[in-house]
Order: sequence, then structure tokens, then C-alpha cells
Amino acid sequence: VQLQASGGGLAQTGGSLTLSCEASGLTFHYYTIGWFRQAPGKEREWVSYITSTDSAILSDSVKGRFTISRDNSENAVYLQMNSLKPEDTAVYYCAAVPQRIDWSGYYYYTASYDYWGQGTLVTVSS
Repeated sequence: VQLQASGGGLAQTGGSLTLSCEASGLTFHYYTIGWFRQAPGKEREWVSYITSTDSAILSDSVKGRFTISRDNSENAVYLQMNSLKPEDTAVYYCAAVPQRIDWSGYYYYTASYDYWGQGTLVTVSS
């Protein structure tokens, strides 16, 4: 299984970026895909996830600014990030786990995921 995160870069405050997570080696439509981020000196934190049934959940810190979506025909998940803030600066990781637990809170935790991508850096300048 491989997850490839891409789309990071430099943006100004208020700007936008779209991250992509492309997966291979798994039956993609069975998987929940999550996005996490890790800022320098901080722990990795959950940002968003989308389930195999297209249920999309966003953390309070990004709700109203970020949108998550998936395209099963492309084995890809996208994170559209608008109204970026300097505090969004982090390495963003995508992760995958089979949709096996109904409890929504399960997918907030890094330990719940089986596979991880390498990360893509997002830098938001003030």
C-alpha cells in the first residue's frame, strides 16, 4: 500500500491550496481516509476524514474553511484549503484505514490508521 500526498507549498494568509492524496495497492473505496497535520514542535493533530460512504468530518479548527472530498475512480482524496491562516502551517499527512468501526470518534486518532503517506509541507505567510 502506498499513499502519496501532494499539493503543499507556500500561500499567503487568506489564500488557498488543494492537497491530494493518491492511493495504490488497496481497495480504495473500502477505506476511510484521514488528513492530519504536524506543526514544528507540536504533536500530530487530526484535521479531517472522509469515510467509505462519503461522510466527511472536519475539525473545529478548519471547519468552514477546508473541504474534504474523494474520487474513488481516481483512488484519490482532496483537501481544499481556503482562507488559510499562519497557524495552518504544518506538514500535512494523509492516512488510510478500512472502514470497520462505526464510531465516528475512532477516526480522530493517529493510532487508528494502518497506512500513512510521506507528508506535504504547507507554509502560510502572514
